[in-house]
Amino acid sequence: MPDRPDPDDTRTDARTMVLEAIADTIIPGEKRWPDDHAVAGVVSGGGAVASGAVPLLELPAGGFSTALDALAATLDEHASAYADEHDLAVPGDVPPFVALPFADRTALVAGLTAPTHPEREMWIGLAIFCTMAFDSAAHLSTPEAIAAGHPGLHTIGYARPDADGLYRFPHYSYGRRLAPQHPATTATGSPA
Repeated sequence: MPDRPDPDDTRTDARTMVLEAIADTIIPGEKRWPDDHAVAGVVSGGGAVASGAVPLLELPAGGFSTALDALAATLDEHASAYADEHDLAVPGDVPPFVALPFADRTALVAGLTAPTHPEREMWIGLAIFCTMAFDSAAHLSTPEAIAAGHPGLHTIGYARPDADGLYRFPHYSYGRRLAPQHPATTATGSPA
């Protein structure tokens, strides 16, 4: 387990901690250092945080990057209300959502993503991006992610490319070719 990051490291700012905590609630992972507050450490192995959920959310192409400050603040408001409603004493040295025990984080996120919650689309979208970071490494080159030991791709058993970095599948998933190649298909695989 690595030591705690440098206090000037962006991983210790409140917004990032909240985003990491919700990513860890969606797909849990193990603590990165002994006093890691954002990652609850309820499982072994890397989860959404180690898979790069925050860097994926911060990419402008995803559409969340400009809203992350507001999302983190809103999640903290919900966490404070949840703690008050459930008579939970949460320490004030970390953001309210990060301070919630894992079971309470999970209960809060379940409520926020429920069909009747008025903000559910926002929270479901955030959960989808956390899942994409884990199961597809959407922000990384797949061969590079696999070579670097991306925890999500490793966990789901994503195939490694051939030695030259290309994917070839000599065996089809059904044990046979499903359809012949269209005669007008170009050398690059595009239909004519």
